[in-house]
Amino acid sequence: MNILLIILLVISSIGVIASVLMQSGHASGVSGAITGAGQTFFGKKKGLDELLSKVSTVFAAVFLLSALAMAFLNK
Repeated sequence: MNILLIILLVISSIGVIASVLMQSGHASGVSGAITGAGQTFFGKKKGLDELLSKVSTVFAAVFLLSALAMAFLNK
């Protein structure tokens, strides 16, 4: 069981890193924060960025749950 959790933790951590790095960057600075929020609010974030956002959320959830399971089992 411990080996399975370690494998799941490694795969999910690599997935989080890859999916975050593949997302396109938004403009930096104060003006970028304002326009980035406006684009997300008005629904201009579509396509690959939306898919990568969902994939990174799933990988992060799997990472969190597997890390918690390992912590409780190795206590």
